Amino acid sequence: MTTRAVVRGVGHYLPERVVPNAEFEQSVDTSDEWIRSRSGIERRHFAAEGETTSQMAAKAARAALDMAGLTPADIDAVIVATSTADLTFPSAATMVQDALGMDQGFAFDVQAVCAGFVFALSNANAMIVSGQVRRVLVIGAETFSRILDWTDRATCVLFGDGAGALVLEAAEGDGTNADRGILSVDLHSDGRHRDILYVDGGVSTGTTGHLRMEGREVFRHAVEKLAETAHTALGKIGLSGADVDWIVPHQANLRIIKATAQKMGVPMDRVVVTVQDHGNTSAASIPLALSVGMARGQIREGQLVVTEAIGGGLAWGSVVIRW
Repeated sequence: MTTRAVVRGVGHYLPERVVPNAEFEQSVDTSDEWIRSRSGIERRHFAAEGETTSQMAAKAARAALDMAGLTPADIDAVIVATSTADLTFPSAATMVQDALGMDQGFAFDVQAVCAGFVFALSNANAMIVSGQVRRVLVIGAETFSRILDWTDRATCVLFGDGAGALVLEAAEGDGTNADRGILSVDLHSDGRHRDILYVDGGVSTGTTGHLRMEGREVFRHAVEKLAETAHTALGKIGLSGADVDWIVPHQANLRIIKATAQKMGVPMDRVVVTVQDHGNTSAASIPLALSVGMARGQIREGQLVVTEAIGGGLAWGSVVIRW
């Protein structure tokens, strides 16, 4: 028998404020048509004043726990993928742990920008497979609206806020690709490309800073690297794009999503797309899309799901899950 990390519940949270593309026309030289044609984004959510990453993460976590039929007392660890934690320290995960009323287990953050949730899933999977824990809350949560340069029309229109969460639980499988749970992981990073996507703040500057991006370079790397990592992860378990029921990609740009699916040989009707409604929510985008995909009735038990993401670093990777 083989221990697998199986998804028991998903959930998400979106701030109340919805910001349509047209709202940006009042402050920067852009238009609804310009934004849609370049990104596929139509609207996004922004956190309210005083609403924090950890608060949103806790709400998504509660929704995932409810679906799983579990309580915070059943959880051994909390991992939050985020680049926009409430404070430099302590971690957002410990704040979620407190908000949930957990006085057991442990909590920590993972920072791999838009690829953060994939890296967090990998960490949770490793801990479950090794026997260190039985159940893990894996959360992606971001308030990117707080690090945007509102004068930069190329970036400020692309991002949104939100949170998504999964409950992973140890279960026994047969050790084949028919098992439920996480079947394979593929992770990469290359620090040589850090200047094409970064925030120009931090402890070295004493400022929070703003997001900076070279869009064309990010696009080029994303299409190439996302398709490659997905193929690699599937190959590790003897599968290919033809076996995939759903791709649930990082929701950054509709053109990237379409180009990656084409490279994988997977039609768009087998891709969960939420970017039009949420914008790029960085580490929150994959768990948000997983939760929305289940709510829509797209993702069902037994189906093969591939998640893939790339973010600043550059850092990228994929996880193959039998739902």
